[in-house]
Amino acid sequence: MKRNSRISRAKKVKKGAPAWMVTYSDMVTLILVFFVLLFSMSQIDAEKFRAISESFRSQRIFDALPAIIHENTAKEAPKEYSETNQDETFPKDDEIVMEDNEEDARDQIEQNDSLDELLREIRAYLQENNLEHVISANRTIEGVVLVLQERVLFETGEAEIIDTAEPFLDKVGELLTSIPNEVRVEGHTDNRPISNYRFPSNWELSAARASSVIRYLLDEGDFVESRFIAAGFGDTRPTAPNDSASNWSKNRRVEMVILEEKDTD
Repeated sequence: MKRNSRISRAKKVKKGAPAWMVTYSDMVTLILVFFVLLFSMSQIDAEKFRAISESFRSQRIFDALPAIIHENTAKEAPKEYSETNQDETFPKDDEIVMEDNEEDARDQIEQNDSLDELLREIRAYLQENNLEHVISANRTIEGVVLVLQERVLFETGEAEIIDTAEPFLDKVGELLTSIPNEVRVEGHTDNRPISNYRFPSNWELSAARASSVIRYLLDEGDFVESRFIAAGFGDTRPTAPNDSASNWSKNRRVEMVILEEKDTD
């Protein structure tokens, strides 16, 4: 009898969901509610979203604008930080560029005027003293170029300034005091070789002549040495073919280049 009762009890099937299913269902329900709450809190207000987008697209993000949430209205910006004052205190980039360009243009015009005036004065001096056949003055891309023939400045094969050249160099030094431009002095020779204890070649002679002109200007005038550049080109830059006495004379020269001021930005 006992055995039969045990078998009958074992065959009984429990009705309803298992006990663990109740707990699982509660957990799933809570998770669902949690995500519904998150979704409801993340609903986008179209007006507020457009306002936020516009504020980020604007160039004045940090200006004092009304708060996006109306309940928390931002305080009015202090007067000194208003839009008008900000524009006055901090100009826009394009305004800065325009001002820089205008300033550069004014400087360039003033510089051109100074060099043009220098060129006019030098030409007038050459005409008054009948030096146009041995000294020329021209305007190039680099600046004002003075070309002085050898006989104006030196004896043949020498690099010491002769006395008759001093008045002209004094005039050039006087004119240079009114402008800040750098000056490059170039020495040039013909292609006939030279070789002595002082000048082993035309390179040394041309460089020595350029240096002599600069040294004279520095001794007679109050100039900053860094304004001047000495260059000796020997016979590498002739202005005429080295095939006759007259052409050799043209190639033996000193050129003074009063340079355009360079932009250091």
